[in-house]
Amino acid sequence: MQFSKAKVFENFLDIRSSVNQNLKSICLQSNNVHRKLSTSGDETLLVGFFSYVNPDERAQSFKKVPVISEYGSILPKYVQHPLTMYFAIDEINKNAKLFPNLTLTPLIAQTSFNAMKASKFVLDFLFLIQGSPINFNCVGRRNLNFLPIIGDLTSLNSIQMAHMLNIYKFPQINYGSFDPVLSDKRQFPSFFSTVPNENLQYEGIVHLLKHFGWNWIGLLVSENESGDAFIQNLEQKLFQRDICIAWIALIPILADALLNRGFIQERVDNLLGIILQKNVSVFLASGTAQSMEILQWGLYLREVCQTPIDHRVWIMTYQWDFTVSLLPIDSFLVQTFNGSLYFSLHRRTVPGFQEFLEKIKPLVHPISYIDWFWEFVFDCSLPPYRKGVKRCTGREKLKAVSGSVFEMTMSGESYNIYNGVYLAAHALQAMHSKRAKRAKPAPLRNQDASNLQPLQPWELHYFLRNTRFNNSVGEEIFFDEKGEIDLGYDIFNYVSFHNKSFQRVRIGKMVSKSLDGKKFIINENIIMWNHKFQQVGFLVNSNLVDYYSEVLPHARCVESCRPGFSRVVQEGKHICCYNCRQCPEGRISIETDADQCERCPEDEYSNAEKVQCLPKRFSYLSYGEPLGIILSSLNLFFSAILILVAVTFILHWDTPIVKANNRNITCILLSSLLLCFLCSLLFIGQPGNVSCFLRQTMFGTIFSLSVSCVLAKTITVVMAFLATKPGNQMRKWLGNRLAGSIIVFCSCIQAVICMVWLIVSPPFPEWDMHSQVQEIIVQCNEVSDTMFYIVLGYLWLLAIISFTVAFFARKLPDTFNEAKLITFSMLVFCSIWVSFIPAYLSTKGKYMVAVEVFSILGSTAGLLGCIFLPKCYIILLNPHLNTKQHLTRKTD
Repeated sequence: MQFSKAKVFENFLDIRSSVNQNLKSICLQSNNVHRKLSTSGDETLLVGFFSYVNPDERAQSFKKVPVISEYGSILPKYVQHPLTMYFAIDEINKNAKLFPNLTLTPLIAQTSFNAMKASKFVLDFLFLIQGSPINFNCVGRRNLNFLPIIGDLTSLNSIQMAHMLNIYKFPQINYGSFDPVLSDKRQFPSFFSTVPNENLQYEGIVHLLKHFGWNWIGLLVSENESGDAFIQNLEQKLFQRDICIAWIALIPILADALLNRGFIQERVDNLLGIILQKNVSVFLASGTAQSMEILQWGLYLREVCQTPIDHRVWIMTYQWDFTVSLLPIDSFLVQTFNGSLYFSLHRRTVPGFQEFLEKIKPLVHPISYIDWFWEFVFDCSLPPYRKGVKRCTGREKLKAVSGSVFEMTMSGESYNIYNGVYLAAHALQAMHSKRAKRAKPAPLRNQDASNLQPLQPWELHYFLRNTRFNNSVGEEIFFDEKGEIDLGYDIFNYVSFHNKSFQRVRIGKMVSKSLDGKKFIINENIIMWNHKFQQVGFLVNSNLVDYYSEVLPHARCVESCRPGFSRVVQEGKHICCYNCRQCPEGRISIETDADQCERCPEDEYSNAEKVQCLPKRFSYLSYGEPLGIILSSLNLFFSAILILVAVTFILHWDTPIVKANNRNITCILLSSLLLCFLCSLLFIGQPGNVSCFLRQTMFGTIFSLSVSCVLAKTITVVMAFLATKPGNQMRKWLGNRLAGSIIVFCSCIQAVICMVWLIVSPPFPEWDMHSQVQEIIVQCNEVSDTMFYIVLGYLWLLAIISFTVAFFARKLPDTFNEAKLITFSMLVFCSIWVSFIPAYLSTKGKYMVAVEVFSILGSTAGLLGCIFLPKCYIILLNPHLNTKQHLTRKTD
């Protein structure tokens, strides 16, 4: 289609004319706004974005342009937010000493929880109030001193505002919910927040659950991006502290549900069905008042029509003020939330605030919808009066309104607004003072401040970041390096009454920094749980005695593992649904639900309950214990008998029976047997370096001497018999030289073996901490078991040789055949030491030593008894047999 140049130019002129007319209209509108908001040169406009009207048309379709409703339901509790801003500004304007030449003028924007409406107000501010339409200069207007912006309640609104305000570097002070994305100062350099980081709230939730031992909870969140973010941020933290989510209930947004009204009741029934599960008694709920409407509606119907769900404990995040009624004014939930615990933005009682609220007049304060608010809370009509409704007098007092409708105490959001306004005022005052000092020439300082250059928004950033002051309640207020005020969170206990009133009881707090290092503080003694967790009355002597006690709500998948046990995770189940296993020996657990049992130190052992490590006692064969007393007493007893035998032989030294037994060998044998008894004392008592070094080698050498004497005696008897036969050449071998050679030779071999042992691997004392559970065995480490068994083997060899020789000589003709006695003594000796090995290897500690001592005493006593007692019997009781005639007669 062809157009002439003249036609195109004509169309262009028409378009330009139309644009100019529109821009002039916008300029006229902007100038009208300026005239309405005109301030003197020292006044600054402070804009606050607040949401306290819940619009009706929340369900939007993308088939047409969305409509922002100006009507709906007012939320009286949120009206406190703009009133707090007026209160703070009124205090500042009256404080000429602290804020000289500074006057703040409030401008309130009501955004109805709608990001689109918030964006519209920001654009109006940027292009109609603060500046000019884009690329157009409105003639005949002046810039306003307009810098800080307070707002908004919802994080979505705050993010939308921040995106636009950051372009023009306007500082925005947030007071409501805080999205973590706003912490990115590269993306939002002009954003400041009086709300603590939500990670601190997540940490506080975990601390709260761990404090009460709750690890089995239900989670209710709104079915939107905010709910998904809450689950993602919290779920991992709960898992790390072994807290399980039994189920997650997603609450549909009412605005979306209205698109399918028949679906609402089904979702509510499903939601209540999940909540009523018997195995979960603690709920964690998170969402804004608008996103939790369906939940409140379902709980309201349950409380009105059926039994309220009052046997559960609710834990709420600060985002959901569940006392805000989004339903009819008489639908406040009384029993359902009684005894609940909830996190709240930190708040303090600001002096003068309640008095300020009591002076509120509906037609005086220029707050949007103040007349609507007044008519709503007092159920009356303001001019123009409505028929059939009582008229408002204007003298109604807000303190007479129920707390479920409007609270006189400052909320956490209001406290943030109060601090935010004062931060802006202090920053503006500091900036004005600095600008006045820099103004030149000097006479200009005395001129009207309106002659100075207009304030630029980015100038305020530096002063906001460096402002630090104490507010009216004494708390220090300042922005940290992230542009946030970190006052932490308060934890409240909610107690409701049947007259629809309630009380908030502060029970604790969660802070990021603390002087004493305690970030989480709670006083559970002042908590009022739901009446379902209270017990009244008990029987004493069949009489009912009244009392009041509170039972801590129970929220666990299984019972806790007591100290002394550890948890064992069951395959295929939540980590909270575990089994308990008692700690093994040597390990303890002192905590409830311990992940594993801790090992006791080596010198300690676990008690029977496995909750405490006790010091091990030292174990060795001591003289003071019964076993040591018995063995040492036996030692002395046998030694005494041996001495009596020796005395008997000395007193009857010249008798035939003593002479016939080779008196020299007898003396050596008795002496060695005495030493055998005495060497056993080295095994009793606490092992030391000397005793460990000597006892096995002394035992081996002395016993070798004793057995060698027996062997020499046996060989002497045999050779004496052979020498009596005619023509036998054995006579020349008889005498002390043969016996002495046998004793010396056999004993020296054992002595050499023991010397090699002491040189190569000498024994030493050691502590065995592992063989016995409750004892530390103090023992001698023989180092070389081989050398020990060589010593024993050599003793067996000598004993077997003696036994063999004596056995073959047992039938030699003799009145008193000593070969028989030696045979029997060697049989006893070998039997004891053969049984010694299995007994020695099957015992531990002092009992092993006792086995060796008993073997020493037994074998020595066997030699003494078998060889010498029959002789003593003849010497003492049958002396008539101890004659030469008797011996020769028997021999013949």
